[in-house]
Amino acid sequence: MNYASFENEFQGKRALVTGGTQGMGLAIVKRMAGAGATVLTTARNVPEDYPIPNVYFVQADVTKPEGTAAIVDAVHKKLGGIDILINTVGGSSSPAGGALALTEEHWLEELNTNLLGSVRLDRSLIPVMLEQSKGVIIHVSSIQRTMPLYESTLAYAAAKAALTAYSKGLSNEFAPKGIRINTIAPGFVQTEAADRLIDRLAVTAGSREAALKQLMDSLGGIPFGRPGMPDEVAELAAFLASDRAAAIHGSEYVIDGGTIPTV
Repeated sequence: MNYASFENEFQGKRALVTGGTQGMGLAIVKRMAGAGATVLTTARNVPEDYPIPNVYFVQADVTKPEGTAAIVDAVHKKLGGIDILINTVGGSSSPAGGALALTEEHWLEELNTNLLGSVRLDRSLIPVMLEQSKGVIIHVSSIQRTMPLYESTLAYAAAKAALTAYSKGLSNEFAPKGIRINTIAPGFVQTEAADRLIDRLAVTAGSREAALKQLMDSLGGIPFGRPGMPDEVAELAAFLASDRAAAIHGSEYVIDGGTIPTV
C-alpha cells in the first residue's frame, strides 16, 4: 500500500500506541512512524527485533497499574509529551463453553485487558493533552460489542461494549477542550490473536478447520469474502488521528467487510 501522499503527515507528532509488537498494533506503529511521528509502543514481552525508525519500546503490562505508571513515565522521558494515544491492547484468553464456563478471574482479566487498561492510561495522559488544549485518543473496540459470541468471547464482548460507551462519554466531556476521542470496531482481522482464538475453539470443535467455520458462521459470514488485514485497520487509525478527521468526535468506525448485517 502506497502512503507517499501522506509521507510527512505526522511530522513533529508524538504518539503512544499500546500493544504495538504484533497484529493491528504493529501495523499502526509502522503507519504512524512511516508518516513522520515519533512513536512509543508497549508490550508485555520484549520483542526479539524491533528495527523501526522513530519508535521507542517500553516493556509494560497495561492491565496493571504499575504497567500504566511505567508507560506514562516513558511518555514523558522519551517523547516529552503526547499528541496521539492509540489503545490497541485487547483480546480474549477465556475458555470456550458459554457463560457458565467463565470464572470471576476470567471476567476480571477480560475487563482489565479490554477496558480498564485504556481507562488508566487515559486518566494519566488526558491532563497532558488538556495543558496543550489538543490531542487525539483512539480506542480499538470490536464489532462483538453489538453481536457477542456467547460460546467463546462473552466477557470480551461485554468489555468492548463498555469501552465504546466509555469512549463516547469521554468524548462528550473533552471535545470542547480540544481532545478528539473515537473508536475503531474491527471485525475478523487476520492477526496472531485470531489464530490463537481459532486454536482455543478447536479444542471443542474438533479441528482448526471446524473452528474457523464455526467462527465465521457465528459472525454471519463476511460479505467481502475475507478477513480484514492489519494494514487496513492501520490506515483507518491514521485517518482518524490526522487533521483530516478534525470534525470527527465521539464516533465509532466499523471495519468488518460487511459482517454486521444491519445499518
